[in-house]
Amino acid sequence: MLHYLRELFYALDFASLSDAVMRVAAIFLCLTVHETCHGLAAYALGDPTAKSMHRLSLNPLRHIDWLGLALMFVAGFGWAKPVPVDLRYFKKPKQGMALTALAGPASNFVLAFLALLACKGILHVPYSDFWGMLFFFCYYTAILSIGLGVFNLIPIPPLDGSKVLAVLLPDRLYGTWMHYERYGMLVLLALSFAGIGTGFIDAAINGVYTAMSTLLGMPF
Repeated sequence: MLHYLRELFYALDFASLSDAVMRVAAIFLCLTVHETCHGLAAYALGDPTAKSMHRLSLNPLRHIDWLGLALMFVAGFGWAKPVPVDLRYFKKPKQGMALTALAGPASNFVLAFLALLACKGILHVPYSDFWGMLFFFCYYTAILSIGLGVFNLIPIPPLDGSKVLAVLLPDRLYGTWMHYERYGMLVLLALSFAGIGTGFIDAAINGVYTAMSTLLGMPF
């Protein structure tokens, strides 16, 4: 996925200021929705930590990590500020953490579906510069959001998929698994630059996009 995003960003033409603005806005939206839904899920399960730190917000400035954002443009991958979660508030800590983690990718898939639905509606509107830019924004939001959803389901710490996988681990191994989160990003970077798993991830992204487009009856 990191390779996919890097190639996607390298292929972008930032000659048009409006296109650049639409891309940045799409990135902000996808990351903000993802992190906010983590916080909302945790709050619904009894953890007020994210709420107390004002992370239940659609204000992207509360979620954006500027280094992670810069790397999205420079290297093609990046990150947002992780939403703080306190397992002690969950009645079932492992299950609560898994549901909180799943809320992020799930929100990305819902956002992508809604964005493609908006694209379909725009196709029936007479073309203008405004509708063209809005179509581009919705389409790019859909592609990026699907990519983020698929990528975060990879079961490697600190990605959301690792927290779902952790539910299957016995309690004595759960703490050890979570402890190695700090090294997970290095593993992901190594796999990305080695090209390991890229084909599978690209196929998954294309599969989700095709399924959504087919369900909506999109002409592409």
